[in-house]
Amino acid sequence: MIGRFETLMTSLPDTAENEARERAGGWLRIDLDALKHNYTLLKSLVGPDVAVGAAVKADAYGLGVERVAPALYRAGCRRFFVATVEEGLSLRPVLPQDAALCILNGPTPGSEALLQARRLTPVLNSLDQVRRWSALCRGSFDRSTCLLQLDSGMSRFGLSGADLDILCAEDLLAGLDVTHVMSHLACADDAASPRNEGQRLRFEALRRKLPATLPASLAASSGVFLGSAYHFDLVRPGYALYGGNPSPERPNPMRPVVTLLAGMVQDRWIDPEVAVGYSARFVADAPTRIATLSVGYADGFHRRAGGLASAVLPDCPDIALPIVGRISMDCMALDLTALGDRPLPPGTGFELIGPHRPLDDLAAALDTIGYELLTGLGTRFHREYIESSS
Repeated sequence: MIGRFETLMTSLPDTAENEARERAGGWLRIDLDALKHNYTLLKSLVGPDVAVGAAVKADAYGLGVERVAPALYRAGCRRFFVATVEEGLSLRPVLPQDAALCILNGPTPGSEALLQARRLTPVLNSLDQVRRWSALCRGSFDRSTCLLQLDSGMSRFGLSGADLDILCAEDLLAGLDVTHVMSHLACADDAASPRNEGQRLRFEALRRKLPATLPASLAASSGVFLGSAYHFDLVRPGYALYGGNPSPERPNPMRPVVTLLAGMVQDRWIDPEVAVGYSARFVADAPTRIATLSVGYADGFHRRAGGLASAVLPDCPDIALPIVGRISMDCMALDLTALGDRPLPPGTGFELIGPHRPLDDLAAALDTIGYELLTGLGTRFHREYIESSS
C-alpha cells in the first residue's frame, strides 16, 4: 500500500504540520534544491561575464515568492523581476537590501516617490514613464536606478525608434542612472524562427540611437538557449527556473521543481453504461474502477482535462490512469481499472504533475502552456518546500 505522504515527506514534521497535511486534499511540493540547480545550470550556460537574474512575478509563477526568491538569492541571484509595484513592495522585505527588485510594468502614475523610498527599480517602458522618473530624480537629487525597455518587435512594452529620437532630443536620460537597456523576444521558444534574429538586430539598432553604450538584456528562459549573441550582459530566466522546458523541440535540461498530488476520497467499481460526472461525459463500456480525487478546477486544474490527461501512482509510474468525465470544482474522477483490485486507502496521493507527469506534457494535452498551469495553482494545497541546506 501507498502511504498518504510517502512521496512528499523528507523529514518528520511537527504535530501541527502533520495534522495540516492530513487535512489537505492535495499536496504541492516545491523542490528548492532543484530550483537552485536550475539557476546554477543557466549561469553555467551564459558564463561568468553575464549576470543571471530571475523572474519571480505572479508569486514566483504561483510557487510562493516568499520562499522561492530567498532560495534564488542563496544560489547567487541578485536581480529579481516582478510585474507590478505591489509585487515589488511585497518582495522588498523578503530579500536583503543588495538585491535589486525590478518592476517590469514600470511606475504607475504617482508611485515614483514610493519606489524610490523602497529601493525598487522601475523598468521604464514609455516616454511618459521616463519623464515622470526623470522629474522625480531631478527633484530629489537622487539618481535612483532604472532600466530602459525598447520595443524590438513585440509591440507590448518599450520605446519605439521614434520615442528614442524624442528621448535623445530632450536629453531625458541626463538625470537617470540606467543600469540596463532591455527588450523581450516574442518567439524565443522556436529556435528556428527568423524573428529571433530580426529582433536581435532591431534591438542593436535601437541601442545605437542612445547617447551612450549601456549594459543590455534581451534573453529570458528560452533566449538563453539561442546562443551567446542573445546573452548580452544580463539574462532574465523565469519558466526554466521552475522546471519548464525552455526549448520544446529538445529534451528538457531543467530539473522538475513542482510535484502536485491529489488525494483519493473514495473509489468504487461501476457497471457498463454507468455515467461519471457532470453532463455524463464519460460512460463506462465495461466494469470500471473509478476513484474520486480531491482536486478540481477551483485548485487550478483545468475543467477540460477529463479525457485528455492522466495521473499515476508514484510507485508504479508506468501505468497511466486516465482522468475521466468533467472536472468538478473540488474533485475529479480517475479510471483505476488498470490497477485491478489493488487496495488503496483513502488519502492515497496520485501524481498530476511531477517527475512522471511533466508539466509541459500536461500543458500540451490541455492545449495551453505550463506558465498558465503554474500561475493558476490554487491556495488549498498543502505546500511543502524541500531544501537540503540554506
